[in-house]
Amino acid sequence: MNISSEFSKHAEDYNDHNIIQNKVIDKLLLHVEGKPENILDLGCGNGGLYKVIDWKVKHFKGIDFAPKMLELHPKGENIETIYGDFNDRAFFDKLNTHKYDYILSASALQWAGDLDFVFKKIKELDAPIALAIFTSNTFKTLNKTASINSLLRSSDEVHELQKKYFDASYEVVEYKLEFESTRDMFRYIKKSGVSGSRKVLSYKESKKLFRDYPVNYLEFEVAFIYSKNR
Repeated sequence: MNISSEFSKHAEDYNDHNIIQNKVIDKLLLHVEGKPENILDLGCGNGGLYKVIDWKVKHFKGIDFAPKMLELHPKGENIETIYGDFNDRAFFDKLNTHKYDYILSASALQWAGDLDFVFKKIKELDAPIALAIFTSNTFKTLNKTASINSLLRSSDEVHELQKKYFDASYEVVEYKLEFESTRDMFRYIKKSGVSGSRKVLSYKESKKLFRDYPVNYLEFEVAFIYSKNR
């Protein structure tokens, strides 16, 4: 199963399991200057970002690669949602027909196969940015306990890539999400879609991880990239 279908599979449950993503959205919007009227949201999901914008938007274009997520996104005359995958190299050509006041992305670009290429294409759209990208210390204890490598890039790697294209501020923020039980924690991982559909452990290995996981929380690490004042 690819990442797109993993998010689609759990689309109906996503609102109940995106606690950290909502925190990320709130912080991201704090760094959006002014009240941009024409917004591009890369990885818009079910509209988590759009729902908390508290100003009037003239045109909001949301892109996502999970069709069922797009079905749940708010609808309106000022809202355009498009199925698209930023891992498709032709995808960004379709975005050049519109001028954006701001480009936003919360919790999506970590799935870019070629982040260097994606940053280059975002730069070519010539608009201020506010981006949030989960990095490799997300699920740090879980990955260490299970002896598996993170799917995600390190915060240093993301930093080096973004410096090639953006005159931007860079900040890394760590979050912890506590659970009443290990069972609840594993249910969260499954329902939230943040595992990236990765299934690398056998039943026996999963059972051992379930038994040996040493803490009652998950860690998340997020890199925030904000345009500097223009």
